[in-house]
Amino acid sequence: MADLFPVDVYDRRLTRAAELCREEGLAGLIIGTGPELAYLTGSWVSSHERLTVLVIPAEGRPVLLAPATDIGDLERSALPHLDVVVRGWVDGDDAHAWAAAVLDHGPVALGSSLTTVHVLRLQELLDAPTLPAATTLKELFMRKDPAEIEELALAAAAIDRVHERVPALLRPGRTEAAVAADLSALILKEHDVVDFVIVGSGPNGANPHHSHSGRELVTGDVVVVDVGGTRGPGYHSDSTRTYVVGGPGEASREVRNAYRVLQDAHGAALAQARPGVTAASVDAAAREVIEEAGLGEYFIHRTGHGIGLSTHEEPYIMAGNGLVLEPGMCFSIEPGIYLPGKWGMRLEDIVVVTDTGAESLTRQERELR
Repeated sequence: MADLFPVDVYDRRLTRAAELCREEGLAGLIIGTGPELAYLTGSWVSSHERLTVLVIPAEGRPVLLAPATDIGDLERSALPHLDVVVRGWVDGDDAHAWAAAVLDHGPVALGSSLTTVHVLRLQELLDAPTLPAATTLKELFMRKDPAEIEELALAAAAIDRVHERVPALLRPGRTEAAVAADLSALILKEHDVVDFVIVGSGPNGANPHHSHSGRELVTGDVVVVDVGGTRGPGYHSDSTRTYVVGGPGEASREVRNAYRVLQDAHGAALAQARPGVTAASVDAAAREVIEEAGLGEYFIHRTGHGIGLSTHEEPYIMAGNGLVLEPGMCFSIEPGIYLPGKWGMRLEDIVVVTDTGAESLTRQERELR
């Protein structure tokens, strides 16, 4: 089985999912397609609008329901080697009723990818409270196990190697699009898939989600480069560094001063990240540094997001999120400063919460380059 963990990894995860359901007083768990299904079975099967679900009862064998048209795709997962009942259905069957029938009466945790149509039908049939699986069973989906952390570390090292090559690409007269094409090729050398490439030069960098354009680079331009890819069993990389065309010596005093503030904000958030603190407090640590420097209005997004089999997932490092951090949680720390019409800058690393603090998995230098 290519790009899969050993079967016993998935077996342990399924066993733990049932245990958590019992501990939380749940009848079970219903998971749709996507990252959560891949986490539990190694399957990235897609059945479009048709229902494909993994039903894990608190007691008894899990059941995977999928359209008969897609059953064959499950052979590429760990499912043939797991103690899971696989049942196909055809158009006209009531697959939702089959899913509900697997579970005894009681609260049910629903996966993040289930669409409204499926959720409403399941709620009608279950006639029981439903809860979000991602947060109700956070140990399962938010706390990464050692195998996942190893994959995220490999992805982080891969994107570090891409950033190592960036300065040589940022030459006056080249377009953002040309740089992005080179970066895509570099990402593919280190990953299986290119997830995204952002090359935001000069005023374009003030738009955090600018991708790239035909704008030509000019000496002294501040350039935000945010890149990510997918590798192995589906784990993502994501890292941002800020560069100056011609090197940091070409940066204005305003830019150099702002970048020192950005580094301090990043460091404050990293120092705050540890077990027992809230996600909101990590965001606040970064935001306070930027606000004290008089640049608070130019930090216009959250400080970070979880990462794993999705590029963006819980925990979200943002104001108002009272989620308490625990060892094994992985997320980005990425404060930014964006001056409309002038420039933008962002510094992003992927970190994992340890027993005593947080460790950065991405390790490229954080200086202005």
